[in-house]
Amino acid sequence: MTWRTASKEELRSELVKRIGEGAMSLSDLCWEYGISRPTAYRWLARYRGGKRLKDRSHRPLHLAGRPASSWLQRLRRLRVRRKTWGARKLRVILGERFGEVGLPSVSAISRWLKQWGLAKGRKRRQPGPLILREGLTKPKCCHEVWTVDFKGWYRTGDGSRVDPLTVRDLYSRYGIRIGLLADQTVSTARREFARIFRKHGLPKRIRCDNGAPFGGGGPTGLTRLSAWWIKLGIGVEFITPGKPGENGSHEQFHKIYKDEVANEPDWDPVSQQRRSTAWLADYNRNRPHESLDQQRPASWYQKSPIRLPRKVASWSYRKGWPRCWVKGNGEISWQGIRRFVGEAFVRDYVGLKPLRRGIWTVYFGPILIGELHENEKGGIRLAQYRHAK
Repeated sequence: MTWRTASKEELRSELVKRIGEGAMSLSDLCWEYGISRPTAYRWLARYRGGKRLKDRSHRPLHLAGRPASSWLQRLRRLRVRRKTWGARKLRVILGERFGEVGLPSVSAISRWLKQWGLAKGRKRRQPGPLILREGLTKPKCCHEVWTVDFKGWYRTGDGSRVDPLTVRDLYSRYGIRIGLLADQTVSTARREFARIFRKHGLPKRIRCDNGAPFGGGGPTGLTRLSAWWIKLGIGVEFITPGKPGENGSHEQFHKIYKDEVANEPDWDPVSQQRRSTAWLADYNRNRPHESLDQQRPASWYQKSPIRLPRKVASWSYRKGWPRCWVKGNGEISWQGIRRFVGEAFVRDYVGLKPLRRGIWTVYFGPILIGELHENEKGGIRLAQYRHAK
């Protein structure tokens, strides 16, 4: 039989009649009509109860949390009079006038205002220019690319937590530093990098992941630490989020360190630091490396000629570019309006390059932050940095 020759109600009536005739077993009838036995029993019970065999609506008889019609009328009348008030203020007034019994929640009021088209939504800011990040650099000499990362924290024998910061030269595979830090904050990491730069000099680029303290949540991906690197003349390469294999050599280095040192730590952080430093020296001088044709990293490594400056001056910009000081909250003041540019750039100057009348592009040194439109209040149109596919 086909379901197209009759309506569902007619087929169900036919089924219950054939069940009553008893010419076929219930199982065979269910197989013929393509239904289960509980469904057949349900239709039969409804037929015997004198009810029709039409499809019933699944709409609930009572909607949980739905305000009474009187509350909806009160809300609508009040909202028409108070066009700029939000759900919280409206609820306060409704409660004062009509009591708390049955008073809709803030979320329910917001939902009904949206359904009626009476909600005052926030105007979404237009996105800034799209910028594709350059691909990862393949180094051809020492200090062209350093790779940095934090190996997962662990505890020494006395229960102290240490966060190992690891730094390597990608070309020579030379381990520059394993520093057991107390935490992963920007200030702690910056002090450690200052010590590393004073001893080994500066690289041309640093490759890192997008997590703290190297990467932040802003559009440029910078933090105060990586912004400081840029001020020192160091380029920053972020790997693609979710692709740790782009820093695979560094991950392999972590695995070796974990197996040979971190899995059985010394009693306290001081002794564990000495042990980590000794292990790194052995790794550089005595361990053959496959990518170096079984040579030692120390035989490929040379000290960087770029020295850490004693003082880093604030950014200077081209003639005709206004400078704005970034306050501690990441905001600048332009024509009497405070605009957010990013916490990575605090206590330094950003430059405003004239683009066209009333529109400026905002730079932190060579880094484009976004566009400032004078007719828009609030922040700026932040640039969108994307990894090229």
